[in-house]
Amino acid sequence: MVNSPSIAIVGAGALGSYYGARLALAGGNVRFLLRRELAAVRERGLTLREKDATRHLTNVAAFATPEEIGPVDLVIITLKTTANASLASFLPPLLHERTAVLTLQNGLGNEEQIAGLVGAERVLGGLCYIAVTRGAPGELNCFHTPGAISLGKFGRSAGECVHAIADVLTGAGMKLRVFDNLAEARWQKLIWNIPFNGLAIARGGITTDRILGDPAIAAEVRPLMDEVAAAGRAQGFDVPEKFIQGQLDITPPLGAYAPSSMIDFLAGREVEVDAIWGEPLRRAQAKGLVMPRLARLHAELLRRCAR
Repeated sequence: MVNSPSIAIVGAGALGSYYGARLALAGGNVRFLLRRELAAVRERGLTLREKDATRHLTNVAAFATPEEIGPVDLVIITLKTTANASLASFLPPLLHERTAVLTLQNGLGNEEQIAGLVGAERVLGGLCYIAVTRGAPGELNCFHTPGAISLGKFGRSAGECVHAIADVLTGAGMKLRVFDNLAEARWQKLIWNIPFNGLAIARGGITTDRILGDPAIAAEVRPLMDEVAAAGRAQGFDVPEKFIQGQLDITPPLGAYAPSSMIDFLAGREVEVDAIWGEPLRRAQAKGLVMPRLARLHAELLRRCAR
């Protein structure tokens, strides 16, 4: 990895636009692959509304196709997993012989899918602990600035490439933790995503403050977390009690936060049901675990999202 890598953001929605803008504002050579907001971003740039400041990126390098972007040193994938079929055409034009590919997607199975397209040796994964949503076209609202990323290498311990990318992200003001076991970090991320994203949809489209403010719904959160933790431990991963409690503690300060899956649900877009709930359930059941709460939540999400 070169000192000042060229970077392509594939899937420049709320998360990709936010991180890409932070990198560009820090002087990075960042190119955004955009669809819906391409014209607006080219005209008005990107605006980051954060707790400590409002930042504006002008003259955004925004493109409609990966061919226009060309080969880069680092590809950051922030597409929804439901759009992963498009990666077979998106990724090849962005690669040279040493390009690294970092997926910041939710759920399980993403690194394996991307490795099948570009080779396992290129693939890294990151888990984003941040609350960011879209506002008007080109505007991002961040509730948890600057958030944190857990970064690791697919199928092996972190090496020089992972630490080099961590340095680039840290230089843009992001909090980084490098993991030698990426799969363990993925199970830990599910501790928050499975209950809060899931209950937000299952209860008709409610924000996290309403989940915690309703005693009956709030009572479902910790048992779901405990089931996910047990499933992670059955895979041989560490899910400390302190981590679980920390995921509960960070949620009330978010206020009326709308989880990304709930936003997709209310907008009529496809929800990442399989990656976030289905695949973890299957892997837990393959280990002989009974997961009644997750199974019920998964079934309810399938029912609601099928509409």
